[in-house]
Amino acid sequence: MKTPVSPVHRSSVITGIGVVAPNGTGAGAFWKQTQEGVSVLDLVSREGCENLPLRVAGEVRDFDPVAFIEERFLVQTDRFTHYAMAAADLALDDARLGRADYEGEPFKVGVVTAAGSGGGEFGQRELQRLWGEGSRFVGPYQSIAWFYAASTGQISIRGGFKGPCAVVASDEAGGLDALMHAARSIRRGTDAVVVGAAEAPLAPYSVVCQLGYDDLSLCEEPTRAYRPFTADACGFVPAEGGAMLVVEEETAARDRGARIRAELAGHAATFTGAARWDESRAGLARAIEGALREARCAPEEIDVVFADGLGVPAADRAEALAIADALGAHGRRVPVTVPKTGTGRAYCGAPVLDTSAAVLAMEHGLIPPTPNVFEVCHDLDVVTGRARPAELRTALVLSRGLMGSNSALVLRRPTDTRTEKE
Repeated sequence: MKTPVSPVHRSSVITGIGVVAPNGTGAGAFWKQTQEGVSVLDLVSREGCENLPLRVAGEVRDFDPVAFIEERFLVQTDRFTHYAMAAADLALDDARLGRADYEGEPFKVGVVTAAGSGGGEFGQRELQRLWGEGSRFVGPYQSIAWFYAASTGQISIRGGFKGPCAVVASDEAGGLDALMHAARSIRRGTDAVVVGAAEAPLAPYSVVCQLGYDDLSLCEEPTRAYRPFTADACGFVPAEGGAMLVVEEETAARDRGARIRAELAGHAATFTGAARWDESRAGLARAIEGALREARCAPEEIDVVFADGLGVPAADRAEALAIADALGAHGRRVPVTVPKTGTGRAYCGAPVLDTSAAVLAMEHGLIPPTPNVFEVCHDLDVVTGRARPAELRTALVLSRGLMGSNSALVLRRPTDTRTEKE
């Protein structure tokens, strides 16, 4: 019988990483491209999007859902859930967490995802059938496949996970908020949570919705479309994909011999209102300070910042000032990186991909560069050009949403780096 752990001491650790991103499927492929600073931004090629004003995006192109997902689940789900289910499988494999580990206690494993756009492609197809052919031609899964909670439900059903399940709808920052929602479930007694976010916002209906964002980049040159913290900043580039993580209670993970990849040490969130970028300075700084406080981490202990990097001049200025406000003089010296300038911002999936990159950076002692960014116009030490070797013990991941959410997460490298139980 497992030794009970006091809720106060139930630490949450990452034991598995699963990635489906524009620059690779699987954590290994994703990290190889990320550390090399490869940019995969390109002209939008999704059917029906050819004549829309959005010209550049980060598409997931080398992904075959049939290789990951059974047919009966494929027909029920949208592309965004295909990405999430595949990433969840990869994370569970990475964590070596199989049915034998929880079959007798399925209520000890939960699922949490975040979503911003839902299943736009599936929904558009069925609505076209409704208006073009009639209601009898609309499939029964129209009622669920578009829904932003679909990924949580399908991962839970498919995996037999009966613990606390949720979907976080807190804007783009929801990707980070989902991780701490999972950590708090673990604090209350859950042993493991499959958590993360994946998006598929590049269908015509979804793109038209995004055209209402003033912050969307409509630049036609892939290498110039997304350049945060520079004088050339002209908005952000959207992307598909995301990541799922396996987060476990530390003692339970060690008892089963799991590899501890990182600790979710602290998190905080604030809200400052849609497009109020000047006000986001104070809100983001407050979130950083809260995350540091929960992690019991001094500002000078932060070794790298994975910035939000929206690519909007006012938002970039606010973020640079927030980092300085929260970290003091250290904020001007600490290395800052925005690896998603090479893949695009996958909305709720973006901060989970940043979290994955931060864990991998700490493991490899290497800060990935910020693709397509060269001359920084803010008082930040942005890593550009090539990866920078560094001893990384603690990472800060930041995220903001277009509607005003701000979120900060502190990750800590485990002190015991054994990969197997002795």
